[in-house]
Amino acid sequence: MSIGLIALLDDIAALAKVAAASLDDIAGQAAKAGAKAAGVVIDDAAVTPRYVTGFSAARELPIIGKITLGSLKNKLLILLPAALILSLVAPQAITPLLMIGGLYLCYEGVEKVYELVMPHAAHAHESALETTSLDAKSLEDEKVAGAIKTDFILSAEIMAITLAAVPSGSMFTQALILAVVGLGITIMVYGGVALIVKADDLGLMLARLQTASPMGAFLRSIGKGLVTGMPYFLKVLGIVGTAAMIWVGGGIIVHGLEAYGISGLAHLIHDAGEATAHAVPVLASVLRWIVEAAGAGIVGIVVGLIAIPVTGYAVSPIWRYLKSLLPRRRKEALADGKK
Repeated sequence: MSIGLIALLDDIAALAKVAAASLDDIAGQAAKAGAKAAGVVIDDAAVTPRYVTGFSAARELPIIGKITLGSLKNKLLILLPAALILSLVAPQAITPLLMIGGLYLCYEGVEKVYELVMPHAAHAHESALETTSLDAKSLEDEKVAGAIKTDFILSAEIMAITLAAVPSGSMFTQALILAVVGLGITIMVYGGVALIVKADDLGLMLARLQTASPMGAFLRSIGKGLVTGMPYFLKVLGIVGTAAMIWVGGGIIVHGLEAYGISGLAHLIHDAGEATAHAVPVLASVLRWIVEAAGAGIVGIVVGLIAIPVTGYAVSPIWRYLKSLLPRRRKEALADGKK
């Protein structure tokens, strides 16, 4: 073997070691960044199952598959390049965009509460927004579209937290870390959601076991427990998901206002959490989180209550007017084409 070939192999080995070290570093940074976004990930997992409830068992996994694909597109094809470009050319635009997303979450969450408390008024509001579905296919498409829109906002928050947690470096490294976090979180969230919504089917299968052994009896009891308990669990998860949308949206708005120097709300919520933690030191961390989440939730409710009439009386009419212009423009374009 020639000396040149040996030197080349040494160089290749050295490059391989550098690449392996870089991959380890990227994996470590992705894990740390993903951990900082854990709160939003939990909210995402709590929100999603409510978009699947009410459909037949045969449609649950296909719907989750559609939402998962939409989530990956949100994170990898839209938000990842957008986050990198904005951080490079217009970092000041990230905060207002996140606040708009927070406003949408508050609106969506409070609208669900509005629908529960005043169903007739909520139905009239939805009819005014032209969101009422006429058949099962359009209902499924509407639910999937709603889930993907909500995922977009939560994913934007995840990617923003991740980008802020990534040390400054090459754009390629940042992009790779964002991609790893986005892919890992999507698999974790929607894999978990799939397990949750299919748990009752697993319970039914276990409950029908014919084995006479003690293990068979134990598995049947677990199956019956799953069949009986999952509907209640999904209802509770739906409530948690709605609450999560409100407190995450409110939290985004509070932090956004703080970034612009309006820090009174943020300090008030923080001080309330600290005072509660000092009052009950045994459960300090838990109580601090509950109080701060409740404070963000109150802000989210107020913002959502304001957003509902604004959407109904201002945004929706403007949107319908703009939509009415599209057919006219299409007709004019066709007429010009015929000429």
